[in-house]
Amino acid sequence: MDTDSNPVDGGNSGGGTPPDGFKAPQSQEELNRIIAERLARERAKYADYDDLKRAAAEAEKVAEAKAALERERDQAKAEALRLRIAAKHGISDEDADLFLTATDEATLEKQATRLAAATKKTGNYVPREGQSVRPAAGGEREFVRQLFGREG
Repeated sequence: MDTDSNPVDGGNSGGGTPPDGFKAPQSQEELNRIIAERLARERAKYADYDDLKRAAAEAEKVAEAKAALERERDQAKAEALRLRIAAKHGISDEDADLFLTATDEATLEKQATRLAAATKKTGNYVPREGQSVRPAAGGEREFVRQLFGREG
């Protein structure tokens, strides 16, 4: 084996061009020119980077605005559904704000049905409605007891 053989050029130390077409730069100026050309090619690849960056930022702003509008739309739909169900069951706006907290129709219906039933059960009750209450012989204290339904 020849000790002068160059592994890069496949043992071809005879000054010609190696089989892969590589030719080593002969001077610093030539090396500088090669590097400058290579840098120019790389910079050309990314010449529109700032434009792409601005476009990406704009696309992100548009996506955020779209998401905000979609959230707003969904909230408006939920509010309209809540108010429609409250009106259907005769529930006041104040009670609807407090008790109708769901966002889907089925759960809102269940909440409204239970709330409507609960408010009907606990309506005002007057124990002796339509009856006249007369003071008993026991005086004022007995009258108050009789009026408020406490016996004894």
